[in-house]
Amino acid sequence: MKSYNYFCSTQIEVGTGKAKELPEMLKSLNIGSSILIVSDPGVVRTGLVSPIITALEASGYRVLLFDSIEQNPRDTNCLEGAKLFRDFGADAVVAIGGGSAMDTGKAIALCGPNGGKPSDYADGRLLYTNIAPVICIPTTSGTGSEVTRSSVITEASTHRKMTLKHASLRPVLAILDPELTFSLPPSVTAATGIDALVHAIEGYTCKVTNPISQALGAQAMRTIVSALPIVFRDGKNEAARQDMLEGSLLAGLCFGSADVASVHCLAEALGGLYDTPHGVANAVFLPYVLRFNSMENKQLHATLARYMSFAEDSDSDEIAVEKLIQGIIELTELLNIPKLKDLEGVKKEDFPSIARLAMQNNSTSSNVRLITETDYMQILEQAYFNRADRNSNSGGVESLN
Repeated sequence: MKSYNYFCSTQIEVGTGKAKELPEMLKSLNIGSSILIVSDPGVVRTGLVSPIITALEASGYRVLLFDSIEQNPRDTNCLEGAKLFRDFGADAVVAIGGGSAMDTGKAIALCGPNGGKPSDYADGRLLYTNIAPVICIPTTSGTGSEVTRSSVITEASTHRKMTLKHASLRPVLAILDPELTFSLPPSVTAATGIDALVHAIEGYTCKVTNPISQALGAQAMRTIVSALPIVFRDGKNEAARQDMLEGSLLAGLCFGSADVASVHCLAEALGGLYDTPHGVANAVFLPYVLRFNSMENKQLHATLARYMSFAEDSDSDEIAVEKLIQGIIELTELLNIPKLKDLEGVKKEDFPSIARLAMQNNSTSSNVRLITETDYMQILEQAYFNRADRNSNSGGVESLN
């Protein structure tokens, strides 16, 4: 029998207006009086951060804002924030924003008290100890970082995407307030929503999944596929915005105690090389990795199709798989997700480097079907030329010229 464990220590608060209750929640956690707010310039410009800082200061907290964060955050951002954490004498980190802010916040909470670089922890040279408390307030519905043990950081000198992973990196508190997502632009809504969907799919199907992760992933898939087109059309639909926050949360809980897989391996390689938004990178590869994986796992992927209402219970597994692939393609087209060949900077001559980086990703071994660097090359070609037909993965790699 398979052995597994599931753990999540994060206090989760969901509901409209919950962000206003942050000072009271912090007092109940007894985490100290000096708070480093970590956010990104875009979120700060929306005006979402200022009221939270004002409320904290009115409640007696010392507060300092750090917002020098790039898309696909760099280790250099984290080190700058870690120095600020030490100089300010911060007791805790409150991260407000999407995955970039939350992942950076976790890395600052690690490197701030302990020193070292993110790579020291990712590569096992330093131990994950004495991590400052992290509180996450997501303003997107995608990353799930508010409940995961992971932080993905780009090493600026090499473009390598590093995953910091430890149970102590889980936030102590996650506040999901749909009001904070109303101003999210449609393009970001779409990309982050697909990111959450991929978390659910890969957390459900990967080799290290478990029944608890699968139950969470199944509900996440149902919720996201239903709510995402609604919030893409109407960003101020409060019910659908909360559904997306909950779907992203469930997806984070799904993969947070399992893993992601080859879609993410390719997406992280692409993002490290070109700075492609993570959700977009996931979306462009999703149909093609699903096609590859379903060749040896038809029943499993037919189940996914039924969870997402792309297929009926009466459909055969083969028909359900085809409906899954087509349903995902149509969903990404509805959300105006660009194709791989239309992304800025993407060059076919870089495909060997992307395939190599994807193969080196620690989550490659978790993919439900054994995958090789040659397979990654083939998937890159298929994504570039928009080929997801049922014979796409039956042979070798065709010429890219």
